[in-house]
Amino acid sequence: MGCEEYGDWTKMLLDWETECVPRLPEFCEQAGLPATAQGFVARLKTRLTETAAAVDAGYPDNQDLVIDPATGTPSLKARRGTERAASAEVLDAELERRLPARPVLEHLARAAHWTGWWHRFGPLSGSDPKLKDPLSRYVITAFTYGCNLGPAQAARHMRGSVTAHELGAIAQRHVTARSLGRAGADVIDAYMLLDLVAAWGDGSVAAVDGTMMDTVIDNLLAETSIRYGGFGGIAHHLVADTYIALFSRFVPCGAWEAVYLIDSLLANESSVQPGTVHADTQGQSFPVFGLACLLGIDLLPRIRNFQDLTFHRPDPSVRYRHIDALFSADPRTAVNWKLIEKNWPTLMRVALSVKEGTVSSVTLLRRLNNRSHKNETYQVFREVGRAVRTVVLLRYLSEPSLREQITRATNKAEAYNGFTKWLAFGNHGLLTSRDPEQQEKSVKFLDLVASSVIFSTAIDMSSVLREMASEGWAIRPEDLAVISPQRRANVLRFGDYDTDGLHIPPSPYNPALNLGDGDAAT
Repeated sequence: MGCEEYGDWTKMLLDWETECVPRLPEFCEQAGLPATAQGFVARLKTRLTETAAAVDAGYPDNQDLVIDPATGTPSLKARRGTERAASAEVLDAELERRLPARPVLEHLARAAHWTGWWHRFGPLSGSDPKLKDPLSRYVITAFTYGCNLGPAQAARHMRGSVTAHELGAIAQRHVTARSLGRAGADVIDAYMLLDLVAAWGDGSVAAVDGTMMDTVIDNLLAETSIRYGGFGGIAHHLVADTYIALFSRFVPCGAWEAVYLIDSLLANESSVQPGTVHADTQGQSFPVFGLACLLGIDLLPRIRNFQDLTFHRPDPSVRYRHIDALFSADPRTAVNWKLIEKNWPTLMRVALSVKEGTVSSVTLLRRLNNRSHKNETYQVFREVGRAVRTVVLLRYLSEPSLREQITRATNKAEAYNGFTKWLAFGNHGLLTSRDPEQQEKSVKFLDLVASSVIFSTAIDMSSVLREMASEGWAIRPEDLAVISPQRRANVLRFGDYDTDGLHIPPSPYNPALNLGDGDAAT
């Protein structure tokens, strides 16, 4: 543990001449970047220059932004949140009344039959599983560990259909963190094919957020969190605008969550690859902004302390009529374009190495921190990050629609945190394992349960909506857009768990809405 803090990560980088240069054209095309140092600097400088000029010109018409003329401190007037329409409330209530109530196990089994996620599991040797009815056994195991029941407690409530030893052996010998990620991706890919999901988003926007997971003491990753107020670790989620998590992992409380943002995006194995990512204040730093830019990711976090941050000029001599007080008067804080151009090969080499997986973005961003001021690699990433963050801050202050989008995305991530906590109802929400690998698997098991429940619920919602439309209900797209599939009334968590019918395939589902002239999917 902690060896990456001392090892030479630069030895993990691809060789510039033999490995990077041949890959450079394709990489730059995919990331939407110019393939030369001069072109990269010119585009980034133009972007910062034009954004600052546009915000300055639009300041008199900006009704939300106020800059104190004495101190230069910016502030944003509070906006009243948009309330759900009465028609959306009626539709939501009718859906809740009509949706069938299903146990968590049934939701899991339906998703397993429809997507085949259970095929991702099996003995680590690669041989066929020597299990009677492997689908049912893998569904029960996912339920046991995803809902945090533990094998002993789960076996007691399953009327002798499975033993605690069998559940523990399956989780240990048949399931890995990687196979759990692939199983979750199977559910996500099927979920995205539902017409109803298009009412919520297309997966191009996502948000990262962490939530506290309480653990027992005396283990390697858990610690006391000042921010969350408890002892344990963090379940770090990448949640799409469609309400479903694309990737999750278990991280220590003391870690700066921003270092895991890029890694979550790269580790996501589903077909949903968001290009715009939102986060809270913990999800940003200069190196993170810089690396996100190089990978073609539009990182747009919600930054609470923007009043205390430095805005960096594109040129020391440039001045603005209305917003000049936002920028530092110190010419040394202007973006150093010459340093970026000189070290452009280093930027590309690092970005290519992260993309190819020879160096972890987590390792890189841990090392490129505020203690690295004399490190030239940190310095050039800092300069790129200064330019990108200034653009983001200017957009945040001048675009109400962007602030609303960030709020929506981060609210969905927080709602997912709440939904997973609700599903992890066993052992009073306490994660009992001290093994880091098992802690990671617990988070991914929970993701698989949550994704399966969301997918199964969305299918039920589609069926009910078609039924309502046939009865003459007027279902508006704007009402569907604010109704979440993370529903609780139709999910039964407690009682004895009937495992007898898990092997029986459910009826095929219809992914289409077919709501007639007012089809919300359009």
